[in-house]
Amino acid sequence: MKKLIPLLLALAPAMAMAQELKVALIAGKTGILEPYAKETEAGFMMGLEYLTKGRMEINGRKLKVFVKDDQSKPDLGRTLLAEAYGDDKVDIAVGTSSSGSAIAMLPIAAEYKKVLIVEPAVADAITGAKWNKYIFRTARNSMQDGLAAASTFKQGSVAFLAQDYAFGKDAVAAAREALKLTGSKANIVHEEFAPQNATDFTASAQRLFDKLKDAPQPRVLQIIWAGPNPMNKIADMKPERYGITLAPGGNILPVLKTWKSFAGTEGTIYYYYGFPHNRMNDWFVAEHQRRYGKPPDMFTAGGFTAASAVYTALARTGGGDTQKMIAAMEGMEFDTPKGKMSFRKEDHQAMQPMYHFRIKKEQKNEWDLLELVREIPASELPVPIKNKRR
Repeated sequence: MKKLIPLLLALAPAMAMAQELKVALIAGKTGILEPYAKETEAGFMMGLEYLTKGRMEINGRKLKVFVKDDQSKPDLGRTLLAEAYGDDKVDIAVGTSSSGSAIAMLPIAAEYKKVLIVEPAVADAITGAKWNKYIFRTARNSMQDGLAAASTFKQGSVAFLAQDYAFGKDAVAAAREALKLTGSKANIVHEEFAPQNATDFTASAQRLFDKLKDAPQPRVLQIIWAGPNPMNKIADMKPERYGITLAPGGNILPVLKTWKSFAGTEGTIYYYYGFPHNRMNDWFVAEHQRRYGKPPDMFTAGGFTAASAVYTALARTGGGDTQKMIAAMEGMEFDTPKGKMSFRKEDHQAMQPMYHFRIKKEQKNEWDLLELVREIPASELPVPIKNKRR
């Protein structure tokens, strides 16, 4: 017995470690998408705190989170995910901010046979052509964005301004298809792609104006942009002189604050803190306001949503057995600040509502920015299935 006690004492730390549930969160915390990544991390940790009632454990097992910065670089994203699966031995991973980096990570999940929840990258290929069975996505995809916007374009003429990289091209392709899927009679007259870090939009705007100015009304210019948004610069060129209305996509609160002079302008968005009404969102908004002095943002909500999916999956399965986890997650419902979501069995895309907003004319405070025109339920967003199950 005396010999056995030292042995048990030596094994105790390893046994305790074996009881931990491990999760990796990969985000582009440095680079152009830094604000999005920081929001994602804050929301993810708040989500786990809320769901575990502050104990950071699931079914009595401690929860350990590894946070890694891929700098929105695909090669680094691949390396960090391999590190999380291979060295850190995580049960499940979440990431990342950049669609390019997320796409590069997908084969790593298949190689290690471990689940990856994609948040907040939106490229359709993630749950489409590049998908594998280990990939789930809580983030909305480009097609959900496109379908939401298309529901507001019933007729007339539409042109697009987007960034010249994976996100922008994917978003415009989805918008084009979405107009057909929704039966819209609006015609696309031009697609303009500008450099990702562009600051001068004079030439791009003039090409867009030239294509729209004689097209059938209403004439809408939709701006699809990640990072600092060009809406103000486009508006300074007075598109209204050609009867052109701007239609911005959703963005983070600091960007929305700069749109106060566009009262009455409408668009669609993934999340705005004042729109959902449920117990989880009420706590989220109040607690985020208390901690940070402002309400939660769309990427903060995305992080919280990913945390809920992680929590639900680990609570049901206990981690470890990936095939058991996949079986549990296919069709799985989970609570989020937007209400209930579910992973579609066919491609593991989270089906969820979107929101049609109008910029407020009378704003009570610096964050009182949008009013709800209509919640667009998931049932009205016919996202096509484009993956090949394998």
